[in-house]
Order: sequence, then C-alpha cells, then structure tokens
Amino acid sequence: MGEARTGMGAPADGLSPAGLPMPEAGVEAEVAKLLPFLAPGARADLQAEAVRHVLALTGSGPGRALLAGQEALLRALVELAAAAAPAPAPAPARDAARALVNLAAEPGLHERLLEAEPALPARLLGRALDPAWPWAEEAAAALANLSREPAPCAALMAALEAEEPGESGLERLVRALCTPDYNARAPLHYLGPVLSNLSQRPAARAFLLDRERCVVQRLLPLTQFSDSSVRRGGVVGTLRNCCFEHRHHEWLLGPQVDILPFLLLPLAGPEDFSEEEMERLPADLQYLPPDKQREPDADIRKMLLEAIMLLTATASGRQQVRNQGAYLILRELHSWEPEPDVQVTCEKLIQVLIGDEPEPGMENLLEVQVPEDVERQLQQLDHQELEQHTQVQPQELAPEPQAEGATPT
Repeated sequence: MGEARTGMGAPADGLSPAGLPMPEAGVEAEVAKLLPFLAPGARADLQAEAVRHVLALTGSGPGRALLAGQEALLRALVELAAAAAPAPAPAPARDAARALVNLAAEPGLHERLLEAEPALPARLLGRALDPAWPWAEEAAAALANLSREPAPCAALMAALEAEEPGESGLERLVRALCTPDYNARAPLHYLGPVLSNLSQRPAARAFLLDRERCVVQRLLPLTQFSDSSVRRGGVVGTLRNCCFEHRHHEWLLGPQVDILPFLLLPLAGPEDFSEEEMERLPADLQYLPPDKQREPDADIRKMLLEAIMLLTATASGRQQVRNQGAYLILRELHSWEPEPDVQVTCEKLIQVLIGDEPEPGMENLLEVQVPEDVERQLQQLDHQELEQHTQVQPQELAPEPQAEGATPT
C-alpha cells in the first residue's frame, strides 16, 4: 500500500481555501482547529470531513511534517484508527488508518508517532489481527511501514510477546497471513511485509525456524501467491532472512522443509531441458508448461536469489543446491533477466556453484571475516560491475562442472 492516496481537493501544502499560501503559524493554527472534530463524540459528518482533511495533508512531505508537531492531533488520529469501539464510524476510521499509513511511511516521523502513542504498534496489531475489523488491511499497512525501523519493530515484537497465554502473537500473525479469508473484508496482504520486518530480529527467526511449529512449511506456498506481490514479497523476504541462520540450512534443504524448489520455481521459465537435465531437477521443476511465467517483480527475483545464495554459505549447502539442478534454472534466468542488478546477483550465485571450493577453514562463507578496506574495495567493484552490465550485453556463462555423484556421459 505504501502511501494511501486521496482524491480529495483539500489543501495539502499550506494553502488557504482561496488557494493562497498561508504563513506556517497560520497553517498550524488551522490544523489545531481540527482537533475538537476528531474527538470521540464529535458529530459524524464533521468528524469525517476533519479526517479527510488530515488525510489530504499526509499526502505530501510538508503536510506530514506539519502534522508531526501536533501530538494531540496524532493521538486523536490513533484513537479513531485503532479504537476498540463496538461500532466505529466506518469512513473516519478508514481514513484515519490511511493517514497513519502515510505518516508511518516517513521514517523521520516514527519517533513522533510513538511519543504521541507509545502503544501504537500494539494497537495497530490488535486491529490488523481482528478478523471482524473492516480496515485491518490499513492497520497492517501502517504496521508494515512502522516496523521498518528498529525501535518500532522492537515495540511490535514486545507487543507480540505480550499476547495473552495460549496462542502466541507471532502464531496469530502467521495464521492470519496463511489463512484464506481470515478476514472476509480485508485481504491482509500487508502482513507479509510486517512478518518480513520482524524476521530481521533473532527472536522472530527463532520462532519461524522452530522445527516443531512447521511455520516455514506453511509460508512456502505463498512464494507463488499470484493475487498480491506485496504478500508474496513479504514472504520471500521472510524466508531470505531465515536463511541467514546457517545452523538450519541442512534442515531447510532437507526433506522436512525442502525449501529449494519453492525458491527456484518462481525463477523458472518455460525452458525445454534435455531428458538428462530434466532428471536432475526436483519433480516440481520438471516439464513445466509452455506458458510458465517467471516472477514478474524484479525485487522479489533478487530476494529469491539472495536466499539461495545464503543457502550456499556452507560446503554441504553448496553441494545440496548443486545436486538439485539449480544451475540449470539459474543459467536460463541469467539469459532472460532484463534487470542489470538482478542479473549481477544471479551471476554471482552461479559463480559460487561452478567455482572452486574455498580453502580449508573458510568453508562457511557467512563466518568469514572480511577486513573493512577489502569490503570497501569489493563494494566499489560491485558498483563498477553493475555499471558495466547496464552498458554491455552479458557474456555467455561458463558450462556447469560435473556434479558429484553424477554419471559421466
């Protein structure tokens, strides 16, 4: 959802009703006059108009900066968006939630929002996970924007951990994300980015990778969720973050999870491999239909490649990825890929798979310590390589080396 937009013609950049610029102090005074109309018990039509005016202000940078200094107004906005009233006025609650989406999209305003309402993450979470709340998607979108920054993300994690005994907060979130029609009036696609943001925290990854809960297995089918790139991207981001935990790679690649086919299938096209090549691929990647489409979102394709790259951090992981024919899918993707930065990522992964193994003691690539000066040089080389890919056609890739255990032809 990013920023909610409004078609209202209300002033958004400090304009008077006549369209003339107003002094900043005058604008602040005008905004302050909205506060009584946002309070509980205000006349419904006036409240709806006041919230629409605030929503229009959040559609611009100057408008958001202006509202950031109005703590009482922000608090009233939260009350409208996240109040647990039995029958909230639909339009004000929706527009207030959309205004919070826009305000939370500005990282510099997160501190102000939390100062106005420290319980904001917990209150938005309650609305997002309420299966009867009609504006749960807006609450989830505001949470997705808010949880991108460390402090609000930590507050959200604390709220999840403070849920009532029984089903944990994270379990409720995952269940809502994975259950079709959990909320008949809200699709909840933005719970995907919320979970992705949370998965940057070790405690969330520990929950996701708990082998008794089977959370990862429930998320895997959503890598092919065609109805929403937001949900799909959030799930892929979550899986990529889980792949940073190299202690779990053997389990993730093994039969209990079998994550690799779910990461490769979105990257596969309608290529017709030889019978010998086809036999090397997992069953789900064999004989794909001629109309098979690759993941259309370049950012998601890159995250899928990054997840596979993380799984190749250890020697055993590299061998497992090789043995499942990943090179074949990546070779065709590299030839097709139109985005230079994604193509560079694909090329680096291929080089890991076909290159020589690291020296003894350096087999785990996630544990190798790179000096700061060398890291800076590598980043500079990455930038130069990306620039070159935008200017020239990629060269043909080297052939894949014979996989261990394969029968020579």
